[in-house]
Order: sequence, then structure tokens, then C-alpha cells
Amino acid sequence: MNVGFLGIQYSFGLQQSAVNPIYDMLGASPDQIPLLNLAGPMTGLLIQPIIGAMSDKTWSPQFGRRKPYFMIGAILCSICLFLYPFSSALWMAVGLLWILDAANNTAMEPYRAFIADKLPTKQHAAGFLTQSFFTGLGITLANISLFVFQKKIPGHYGSLPYWVYASFFLGSICSIATVSWSVFKTPEIPPTTEELAKLKGEKIKLFTPFVEIGSAIKTMPKVMWQLGLVYLFQWYALFCYWQNASKSIAQSVWHTTVYQNNPAYDEAVGWSGLVNGWYNVVTFLSAFGLLWLARKMSPKLIHIICLIMAGIGLLIFPHITDKNLLFVPMTGFGIAWASMMGIPYLLVVHKIPKERYGVYMGIINMMIVIPMLIQNLSFGFILKHFLNNDPGKAISFAGIFLLIASVFTLFIQADKAPIEEDEITPIPMGH
Repeated sequence: MNVGFLGIQYSFGLQQSAVNPIYDMLGASPDQIPLLNLAGPMTGLLIQPIIGAMSDKTWSPQFGRRKPYFMIGAILCSICLFLYPFSSALWMAVGLLWILDAANNTAMEPYRAFIADKLPTKQHAAGFLTQSFFTGLGITLANISLFVFQKKIPGHYGSLPYWVYASFFLGSICSIATVSWSVFKTPEIPPTTEELAKLKGEKIKLFTPFVEIGSAIKTMPKVMWQLGLVYLFQWYALFCYWQNASKSIAQSVWHTTVYQNNPAYDEAVGWSGLVNGWYNVVTFLSAFGLLWLARKMSPKLIHIICLIMAGIGLLIFPHITDKNLLFVPMTGFGIAWASMMGIPYLLVVHKIPKERYGVYMGIINMMIVIPMLIQNLSFGFILKHFLNNDPGKAISFAGIFLLIASVFTLFIQADKAPIEEDEITPIPMGH
């Protein structure tokens, strides 16, 4: 059921590692980059809770509840990934990113609820951490493709090098193929007679999703508000890292700050893809280790330790001048990324009513994208006026914010999630 997450995350991997270098190649200045990334948080803020609320109210005997949404999202995503490298100007790349992010969010949001729908409570940890595994695998493949294609496919077409085209074309195929696998291989559990009668009695109107979102926020459990404070610093920091990683590597290892038609910067972008690929390798290798740990200790404590490792790693990152040593801090970052993709859902999912999984997963995503939106609107000013447009200082800034997030995680009041030794036993189809 999680295979489709690989394709969705391949696309996000390209956004993390390739989109900002493409902006650099098309002539954007460093302090413009945060604003040019508004597409992600804005579409996430608008799309995910709406799609979640709509999928809660949807049932089709032929297509299911969640699957129609992530299939439509995957089709649009594949089209955008194919077209993206043909961007000949900055405005075109930015516009396509908005459509691509809307498609990715349409595909991803119902996936969280899909897992919660399919699995009993004691298997939620296995379900969400398996998503962490496929998150790491998908983003790893995206970043490795950037590194390999940059080495093996020289030359330019238009404003961009050939290796950008190859990476995005592969992402286009990967997105539709993996989501189609999940759609056709995993049946959804049909609603009971009572649930079906209730769905038929609730007509979906234009403002129904917005009413549902408002109602859910009003009755949201306290633990979700506490998680929102952690997410404010955690996701602000992550966007700072993704926007500045390749430039920081170019500065500290290749000693360059020139981004247009510069072979040294192309090398740095390729190495950044390899470094990001490595932390995602660590993510999918450590995901099930975190599942084992979650049986032995508090998921909250696991997340605190992981955030501290990531924060220290980013404080070290911009001071490394040997490109091979960059993999050391990124090992801790990769373990933390596995935690970020799975553990927070364990802290809240057993507090959420089952019939509202979709809308609440959308609200959790709002807690992710609002910090990103704040970052996009504020960090350009901070970077220009306080950090001297220095990408290394931006990475250090992100490290400090991750350490602050670890402190606020201490205040989350969450019960230990019910996790049993046999929880990864597969559920027979139709049950």
C-alpha cells in the first residue's frame, strides 16, 4: 500500500535538491529564493486539508475513498515533472512549481489517512514508519539520479543542463507508475452500512470542506497544538536547509559563489544530490530501527534525540571543507528525517476520531506548511540583512531552530502509542 509513496517522494526529492539550483541557473538572487518557494506551503495549506475533508466524505464502490485523489494528483504530477525542465525563464519555472506542488499535495494527503483507514491501532507505527522508509527511498533515488546524470550526461539544452531533463523525466515515470501500483493492488475497506447511510445523508456542498476544517480545528486535541509549536521551528529549519544546501557546499568545498554557467557550481549541485541521497538512505535504513525503539521507549523521547542530532549536524555542516566528510553530519540528519516522517503521527493518531482521519491529517499538514510559508516570507529579509546572503550562516540558523524544536517537544503531553510485537503482521485482503 505504501509503494506509491515512493513516486510522490521522488518528486519532492527533486524539489528539495533540483528546483532551487534551477532558480539559481535561471538568474535568481539568493534572497529571492525563499519567496520563489511559496508554492509548496501555499498549495499545502490550501489543498491538503480540503482534499482530506473531501475524501472523508467520499465513497465509490468502483474507485474507493482515498485512491481517486492520489491517482488524479499523480497524473498531474507526472505531466508537470515532464514539462518542468523546458522552463526557459524564471517565471515559467515558478508557475510550473505551483501546479506541481498542488498535484503532489493532492496525491500525498489522502495517503496518510489511507494508512490509518487500513490498519488497526497497534499497526499504525508500522504503517507510518513504512511510509518513512519509502520517503527515504524515493528521495534517495531522486538525489542519486541528480548525481549520476550530472556526471554521465554533459551538455546544455536551452537554459538548463541535460542532466536536469533526465532526472525530471525519470521522476515523471516513477510518479505515475508507483501510485498506479498502489491503486490497483490495494483495495480500500468499504464503509459499514451505517457509515454509508451517513455519507449519503451528508451532501457535499462548495463550503463543506471549509466547514469541516473549521469544526475539526475547534475540537482539535491539545497534543496537536503542542505538536504545532514543535513543527513551527522544525519545518522552518528544514526549508532553510533545502534552499541553501547546494550553495553552502559550493562555498565551503568548491570556494565559489557564482551560480550561472559555472561548472564548479554544477559539481556542487551534483554532490549536494549525493549528500541528500545519503541522508535519505539513512532514513530508509533506520525507519524500522525507530519502530523497534518505539516499542522500547517513548516516541516523544525518540523525536527529541533525533532533533538534537539533526541540529548539531547542521551547525557542523557549513564548516566542513572536505566533501566526503559532509556525509557524517547528514547521517544524524537522516535518522531525524525518518523520525519526522513517522513519529509525530504516532503522538497524535490515537487521539483523532477515525471518521475524521482525512481532515486531521490535512490539519497536521497545515502545521507543516504554515512554518514554511512564514519562512518563505521572512527568511529572504533575514538572509539579506542579518546573514549577509551567506548560505553557510543560513544552514547554522537552521541547526539552531532544530535544537529549539527539540526543547518544545519536551512539553508534548502524549500517551505512549499502543505498539505490539506482532504489529507488522500483514492484514489479509478484504479484512
